[in-house]
Amino acid sequence: MSGKTFVEKALARAAGVSEASAGDILDVRPDMIFSHDNSAAIRRIFEKIGAKNITRPDRVAITLDHAVPAPTTQHAQNHAEIREWVKQQGIGHFFEVGRGICHQVISEEALILPGETILGADSHSTHFGWLGAFGAGVGRTEMAALWATGELWLRVPEAMRVTLTGRLQPGVTAKDISLRILGDMGVEGGLYRSVEFAGDTLSTLSLDERPILPNVMAEFGAKNAYMPPDEVVFNYLEARRTRDYTPLYPDPDAHYEIDYALDVSQLEPQIALPHQPDNVVRLSDAIGEPVQQAFIGTCTNGRLEDLQAAADVLRGHQVACRLVVIPASSQVLLEATRSGIIETLLMAGATIATPGCGPCMGNHMGIPAPNEATISSANRNFKGRMGTSEAPVYLASPYVVAASAICGAIADPREFLS
Repeated sequence: MSGKTFVEKALARAAGVSEASAGDILDVRPDMIFSHDNSAAIRRIFEKIGAKNITRPDRVAITLDHAVPAPTTQHAQNHAEIREWVKQQGIGHFFEVGRGICHQVISEEALILPGETILGADSHSTHFGWLGAFGAGVGRTEMAALWATGELWLRVPEAMRVTLTGRLQPGVTAKDISLRILGDMGVEGGLYRSVEFAGDTLSTLSLDERPILPNVMAEFGAKNAYMPPDEVVFNYLEARRTRDYTPLYPDPDAHYEIDYALDVSQLEPQIALPHQPDNVVRLSDAIGEPVQQAFIGTCTNGRLEDLQAAADVLRGHQVACRLVVIPASSQVLLEATRSGIIETLLMAGATIATPGCGPCMGNHMGIPAPNEATISSANRNFKGRMGTSEAPVYLASPYVVAASAICGAIADPREFLS
C-alpha cells in the first residue's frame, strides 16, 4: 500500500477518519469558513433553506473587500446588511472596509494554521496552501450549508506533484513560476487536483512570495494547493496563533497522478497575453506592446515585497501611463508607508487606493475604457474581467508592471534594476 498525499491526510483529519484515499467522499468539518461581500447573498440562501443560526460562528470570518469603499448605493446597502448579520449571528471574525483582502487578512490574523482545513466562498481559497493548509473555494449554496451545519461533503482529489529546483534570478519571481506552469499545462492542467509543491526552490522563497504559487493555482483548475510548511512559516505564526496545530506532510511514497518539474534558475520573466491566464509567453516576446494602465495589487501580488519591487523599478522615474497601486491589507499599507515605499511610488506618479480587491473583478478604482490595455499583477485576465469587455489585460509580476508603467508599453524590469 502506497503512502498518503497531503490532501488525503488533511481531509481524513477534517473528516475525523483514520485514513482516506483519492476518490473517497467525506463529510468534512473545516476549521474555518469565510466569505466576503457575497455574504448578504449567502444569507438569503441560508434563510431560504430554513436555517436560523450559524452553527459555529466562532469559526466564521467575513471580510468586506471586493467593493470598498462602497462605489454605489447598492454596494453600500449590501455592506449594511452584512454588518447587521454579523451582529445578529455573533460572527467571530469580521473585518471592515479597508482592512484588506480576505486571503491576506486571514493569513495575517493566523485564523488558519498548518494541517487545518479552510473553505471559502471565493475561488482563490487555494491561497492558504502557503501555510500548509487545505484551502478550497466553494459556492454560495455550499457556504450557506456550512453556516447551517458546519459540515460539507467533499470528494478527496487526486494529487499532482510540482517539483521546483534552483534559485530565481534577479527580477524573476514566484509569479513567473506560476505563469510558466499555466503556460506549460493549461488552465485545466490541475482540474480538481491537489497541487502539491516540492523541491529546494521553496525554501528560497520569502514569506511574501510563497502565497503566489497556491493562489494562482486556482487558474490551473486546482481544488487545492499545498506547500510544505517550514521553520520560516512556524516562526511567522508563533506570535499570531491562538491554538496549537500539527503540520502535515505527504509520505515519500505517496502516489501522484502527474509529476511536473521546473528548474527555475533559467526562468525568464513571463507574461500572460489576453484573454487567458495560460496564454503565456516569455516577456521578451511581448516587449513594446502599448498599455494605458498598470495595476499592482490583489491577493496575488499586493504584499509588501510586491510594492517594494515596484518601488525599486520606479525610483527616479516617472510613469508614462496611469499606475494604480492597491495594498492587499492595511498592515501592508502601514508597513509600506513607514518604510518610504509609498513615498517612492507617489513621487513616480502612482495613485494609492484603499486596501481591497479594487479593479481586479471590475468593480471600481481602475476600470479601463474600451480598447485600453492594462498590465496587471492579478491572477485572472479573462475578457471583461476588469469590467470592460473590449479592454485587454496582461498578467505579469510587479517588476514588469512597474517597468511597463514607466514606458507606457510592456518593458523588461531588469533594465531598471541596478
